[in-house]
This record gives sequence, C-alpha cells and structure tokens, in this order.
Amino acid sequence: MFFDQWSDLVRVLVVGSTAYAALVLILRLSGKRTLAKLNAFDLVVTVALGSTLATVLLSSDISVSEGVAAMGLLVLLQFVVALLSSRSRGARRAVKSSPTLLVHRGRLLEDRLSECRVTAGEVRQATRSAGIGGFDLVEAVVLETDGSLSVVPRESVGAGDALADLTVPQG
Repeated sequence: MFFDQWSDLVRVLVVGSTAYAALVLILRLSGKRTLAKLNAFDLVVTVALGSTLATVLLSSDISVSEGVAAMGLLVLLQFVVALLSSRSRGARRAVKSSPTLLVHRGRLLEDRLSECRVTAGEVRQATRSAGIGGFDLVEAVVLETDGSLSVVPRESVGAGDALADLTVPQG
C-alpha cells in the first residue's frame, strides 16, 4: 500500500524523533567507544542499535520506552563487554579475534589467505589503495580484527612496534 492513515504517519514522526533523540543521548553518554568498530562484537552492537531504532519507528507494538530501554541495554552490554575485555585476557579472547599477517616482507602467505577466506585480489586491491604498486615494497599486509586490511610499506616500518602482536611465519 502507498498510504494508510495520517495517524500512522504522525506516529512515525513523533516516535522516530523521540527515539532518535534518545539514541543520540545514550550514545553521547556512553562515549566514543560504543560506536568504534574495533571488532566484530562492536559491529554487531552498531547494527543491533540501528535495527532496534527501525523496529521502534515502524512497529506500533513497541513503545518508545521499550525501544529506549532496549537501546540502553545494548549500549550497557557493549560497555560491560568492552570493560571486561580490556581487563581480562580470557574475555578478550572470547570477544575479539587476532590480527592476521597476510603479506610478510613482500611474500603473500597463501595458507593465511585461505584460512581467513581472503583472496589475493583483495590483498592486491588494498595494496593499490595504499598507493603501492608491488608487494616488493610492502613489509606487511594485515587483516585487522575489524575485517579491514592494513598495508605497511617497507619504508614506513620503523622499529616495527605496530607489528609486534602478529605471528610471523618461520622460514
């Protein structure tokens, strides 16, 4: 249908404005970390917040207060998980993945590519996006915990501190 009733449209406008304002307030109070997409869990919370907002907007079965409570709960759970993972190695391992080295000193690590389900073409694309034309100029390409690919050029490796948490292949 194209149009049902004016009351439905007014409800969406009023509830949407109220729920949106509540979400912005919740996010401002919870801090920048809430929407940082540092790992898969953070991404899930971000998507769940959007889904909750959409449900509150479009479903007359859900009250604004229920929606705000649900959004607040998601942010609170994300805060607790982030706090626990910053203080406990076990919690961190349960929630976060480790970065994976895909290119090391110009050599494509084929076994790591297949393990992470990343293609050589995707690694080449990330390398080109970094403005580098060949793997011979690359110290490392890393699949980060958030799913992005980081490219470290050879001339930028410095002391290598940023690569310290990666497992380097033997041989």
